[in-house]
Amino acid sequence: MSTVARLSAAVGELLNPAPPRVVLDLSGVTFCDSQGLGTLVVLSRKATLAQSVLVLVNVGDFLMRVLDITGLRNALMIQETTP
Repeated sequence: MSTVARLSAAVGELLNPAPPRVVLDLSGVTFCDSQGLGTLVVLSRKATLAQSVLVLVNVGDFLMRVLDITGLRNALMIQETTP
């Protein structure tokens, strides 16, 4: 909740003008509530509207489980990392 506004602003700035893709490294994310999930969905839609793509990388086990439970895993582009 405390970082949603900063994340939204940072991605918003990156989308003007939009690069082909915006990569979010989520390796430091240890908690994500419904507001955080909603923000990821909104940012993904904004990227699509700007003819870009939002890619999530280094998604930890906790967040991956949350995305699975909520059904958002298939709605977001997640790049699997290789060990």
